[in-house]
Amino acid sequence: MLTILESIELSTEYLRKKGIESPRINAESLLASVLNCKRLDLYLAYDKPIIENELIVYRNFIKRRGNFEPLQYITGSVEFYGLNFKVNPSVLIPRPETELLVETILDTYKSNDNLKILDIGSGSGNIAISIAYHLPDSKIIATDISTESLQLAIENAKLNSVEERIQFLQHDILTGSISNLNEFDIVVSNPPYVSEKDYISLQNEIIKFEPKIAVSDFDDGYKFYKAIASKSSQLLKKKGRLFFELSGGQRNVVEKIMTENNLSDITVKKDYSNIERIIYGVKN
Repeated sequence: MLTILESIELSTEYLRKKGIESPRINAESLLASVLNCKRLDLYLAYDKPIIENELIVYRNFIKRRGNFEPLQYITGSVEFYGLNFKVNPSVLIPRPETELLVETILDTYKSNDNLKILDIGSGSGNIAISIAYHLPDSKIIATDISTESLQLAIENAKLNSVEERIQFLQHDILTGSISNLNEFDIVVSNPPYVSEKDYISLQNEIIKFEPKIAVSDFDDGYKFYKAIASKSSQLLKKKGRLFFELSGGQRNVVEKIMTENNLSDITVKKDYSNIERIIYGVKN
């Protein structure tokens, strides 16, 4: 039988040859998932043999990762803002950059503020659920066009014990009526912001496995910013705030879109890679 260390070393070399970034971390993370332990626990058990049925599962995981299937889809979970979320190919995998969007909102408001919040394009529910967890007096409506995404988001709300504070609705912000969605203190969205032109240059993991509808707007990258900002006058209370996540290089265009739609005091925050990542403004 192979030991934990031997399995990791063989898998690391396999993933390296397949062109997977950070092959050692991937090999360790997948084995930790199979053994139901933390990755750091593996370092204390390098000489421990892996039993045959665990090895079969692990080899399957490594093969899938070598085909560029994202690690998070293989393990079925991801950590986001200190909470655990289920993920599958119906939703975009929550990114660390989006934690800055949640952090910005939490830094702007107090935990006992009684807020009404709209999350547009909720996906796995990571933004709405994280906010609900840390702002327990708030009420949140989370919308998405995908039935499968909403089903998973509901599961994640239950997993993190915030299901009573979030209402999930199937809704298309581009075409759907918003007559019953209004008077929000906060509107937040991490919209599909990759242009159709740029989509083909993305990583294999994204193109082959993540839902394109959650990544690209099939247009110039600004379609959802325009739609959401134009409807913000109906969605937001006076002095309510609109929060967006950005891709690198989008700041100037999105700021112009927001300003043209009666939003002022525009603020931009950079992420840890010095990329302008979060933008928000106040309804006049």
